[in-house]
Amino acid sequence: MMKKIKVAFFSDMLIANYDGFSRTIYNIINRIPSEQFEFLFICGKGPKGEFDHEFIEIPTMPIPSNSRYKMALPYFVKGRIENTLDKFKPDIVHFSNPSPLGKLAVDYAKENNIPLVSIYHTHYISYVKYYFRNFPQLIPFAERRVLKLTKYQYDLCDILYVPVKDIINQFKHYGYRTDNCVIWDRGMDCSLFHPGKRDKRLLRNITYNNLPNVLFASRIVWEKNLETLIKIYQAKKEIPFNMIIAGDGNALSDLKNLMPSAHFLGNLSHEKLSQVYASSDIFLFPSDTETYGNVLIEAMASGLPIVSANSGGPVNILDDGKRGFLVNSHNPEEYLDKIELLLSDDEVYYRMREEGLAFAKSRDWDKLIHRYFNDLLYLIDQKNKRYA
Repeated sequence: MMKKIKVAFFSDMLIANYDGFSRTIYNIINRIPSEQFEFLFICGKGPKGEFDHEFIEIPTMPIPSNSRYKMALPYFVKGRIENTLDKFKPDIVHFSNPSPLGKLAVDYAKENNIPLVSIYHTHYISYVKYYFRNFPQLIPFAERRVLKLTKYQYDLCDILYVPVKDIINQFKHYGYRTDNCVIWDRGMDCSLFHPGKRDKRLLRNITYNNLPNVLFASRIVWEKNLETLIKIYQAKKEIPFNMIIAGDGNALSDLKNLMPSAHFLGNLSHEKLSQVYASSDIFLFPSDTETYGNVLIEAMASGLPIVSANSGGPVNILDDGKRGFLVNSHNPEEYLDKIELLLSDDEVYYRMREEGLAFAKSRDWDKLIHRYFNDLLYLIDQKNKRYA
């Protein structure tokens, strides 16, 4: 019987369906070929309910800028973690975030000559301007600090999965290593998100009118460029439509106060969210901090043309004018011009809708996850050849 490859997987949070990051991770977890691989998960906030793999939880603290997220504090239990790893004897180390837990994972891998893998989920450098928006004089210092910390951990990876080519270009600009980067985008479950779930009554029972519905679905946090979302709402009077907001976050109460006639749906189950997507008419996404933008694929799979910020992952996904429109991320008038065009020109609307549906259907999780596990086998093979 072939010896199983052991993977030590580090993640500050490991909660199913918590956000786009967690859904990506669980698509890997749910497809682990147990006849070939054995996983040990080291996490801060761990899985709830049934979980088929060994995991250990360690202490956490809320992230000051976003209390919904927890950061693991590994150095309080460093000995316990290292003893567990020594007994497990991992062949591969995978870390999720360049956090203190991620640094412990990186250091352990390098000290023990273990191949190191990560998936680039969050474009941290783009968050700095939002976290320090009230202290602009600190932004240059904070950006240098973020670049130093993330570069150290990502440069040491044997494989770093990035979702789009644009991220590699930005890495080059910031002086990161790029020869370890592999483009690995995201899949889509088109049995969950699809236009067949459209129900006109669903949103009419919330809005009490028959106006078109423009949807924004995301974590409700300032780094999603909510300032521009507010300006779009305030300037939309000449174009009649309902603004639908799905999601939760630490900026939700502020948003409700600043957008009193918008319709806030809160945090929705995947099933309910899929119905809201399909029952809307346009997807609006002003966020300029995305590495990829999972919600864009969900919207396209649901039959929605998109108006998005011309920044980050959406640039590669939408192909301006094909599956949606890309506009200046901080110009509300440009968003409204494209919304008006989509609502008034059926030919443009349905052409983008069909292009988006075709693109979403081509995103195959099984192929992506198959490549991930094949790459782990490749790393083990390369290590064995070096030793030989």
